Amino acid sequence: MSSNKKVKTIIRLQIPAGGANPAPPVGSALGPHGVNIMNFCRQFNEKTKMLEHGMVIPAVVTVFEDRSFTFITKISPVSVLIKKAIGIAKASGVPNRNKVGKISKEQVEKIAIQKMPDLNANGNLNTAKLMIEGTAKSMGVEVIR
Repeated sequence: MSSNKKVKTIIRLQIPAGGANPAPPVGSALGPHGVNIMNFCRQFNEKTKMLEHGMVIPAVVTVFEDRSFTFITKISPVSVLIKKAIGIAKASGVPNRNKVGKISKEQVEKIAIQKMPDLNANGNLNTAKLMIEGTAKSMGVEVIR
């Protein structure tokens, strides 16, 4: 990619791994900007095919004035990783009253290490773990000491 391309817009999407298709939200987000939607879907699915199918993957798509695009994928949201780690389908609607599960310190640390590149913890594992614990508590998941 040459640096003389003008950026038209940046679009943030959350798409299941290997599950990008022209239907919303992908089509309705990229279509108005003139992006070749099938081309994006093919590239995204190719890039995420090695990941667990259906796992939500955030993607940041940069669209240029000439309708070309680049994208980067990030690590799944912390809430998705927590739900997967403890095997629950959804978080609590009333987290301070209804607890939906428990997560161990080891599971928190594993998620923190996995998510570290996307967190603004400045490489500090303890700060990252506190962030993960905060998300767990807001979901109604108890952190076991």
